[in-house]
Amino acid sequence: MIVNKIDFVLLSNILLGIFAFSVLLQCWFYLMVFSRLAFYKKKETVLEHPPVSVIICARNEDDNLTSFIPFVMQQNYPDFEVVVVNDCSYDNTREVLDELSKKYSNLKVVTVKEDDHFSHGKKFALMLGIKGAKNEHLLFTDADCKPASSDWIKYMMSEFRDDAEIVLGYGGYEKRSGFLNKIIRFDTYFIALQYLSYSLIGKTYMGVGRNLAYKKSLFFKMKGFASHYHIESGDDDLFVNEAATKRNSTIEVAITSHTVSNVKTTFKSWVNQKRRHITTAKHYNVSCKLRLGLLSLSQYLLLVSFITLLVFKIQVIAVISAFVFRLLLQMIIFKKSMDKLNESDLWPISFIMELVLMVVYPIIFVSNLFVKKHQWR
Repeated sequence: MIVNKIDFVLLSNILLGIFAFSVLLQCWFYLMVFSRLAFYKKKETVLEHPPVSVIICARNEDDNLTSFIPFVMQQNYPDFEVVVVNDCSYDNTREVLDELSKKYSNLKVVTVKEDDHFSHGKKFALMLGIKGAKNEHLLFTDADCKPASSDWIKYMMSEFRDDAEIVLGYGGYEKRSGFLNKIIRFDTYFIALQYLSYSLIGKTYMGVGRNLAYKKSLFFKMKGFASHYHIESGDDDLFVNEAATKRNSTIEVAITSHTVSNVKTTFKSWVNQKRRHITTAKHYNVSCKLRLGLLSLSQYLLLVSFITLLVFKIQVIAVISAFVFRLLLQMIIFKKSMDKLNESDLWPISFIMELVLMVVYPIIFVSNLFVKKHQWR
């Protein structure tokens, strides 16, 4: 009996220690990191309008190009070109681009033809687009994206001041009914909360190709995608992870600077998309992987230790109080940052969404160990 009582006390102390550690770590992330985006205010500055090349890669995107290219071409900006890389398309992409070229004089098409002896991914197509761009400032988006406003280019370019060479934007997904749509959008929001907040404290580690800008000279200075060309994905996040410094990166989060993408409509297609995206994380630098790992670990430790402590009725009032404090802090940060990223409708169910992703992500990681990888094409 005495031994069992001592064992229970020891176990209780260990569980309380794990719970306290995870609560403190979570509070640190929300107070010291994520609050940066939540309470971010853009500095007033004189707007610059440098010539810019918008680069879009497309493979079999005839419908999307027809729908979305006009939104890009009709931007309220004095000097820009749009470079569309037609990467071995076998639908009506070429015909669509031919018609659009007749309508828009600043639309440039770069064509990549199929080669039986040479297989390539998106990075090769992007490199051709960058080499074909005439301007120093480059702005990237995808063929299935449209700018949220006619001032998209203007706002993204406004952050190229001082020493800035990289501008991170927000690329959201269209709002539809259904639970899957909310999961996808919350996942996108939470990823953005992390990379935008870390950029604001001088620790930029990724960007998204749906809305990303950098200088052409930086691309060639880093020798393009050379260090990770062999990796299927990562044309956006791995490049930023390697090229970003404490001083050369900034963000733009005004709602008018966002892009909006087509959203997956089945769970399987979304999981396949996520599988491709998360394969790049293991190639991030060590400090970045440590920070992201601690965030994820603290989430799981918090939930498991909280439930266990309640089951065994250990310090119930103190445990619930600490958990509620962390939850309230999280909800405040979520509310402020979701307002900035135009995702405020997700706020009432954000806690549920977080729990769902904590179940889904391990499944995706495990599936990556067994499912064969494919190139973007």
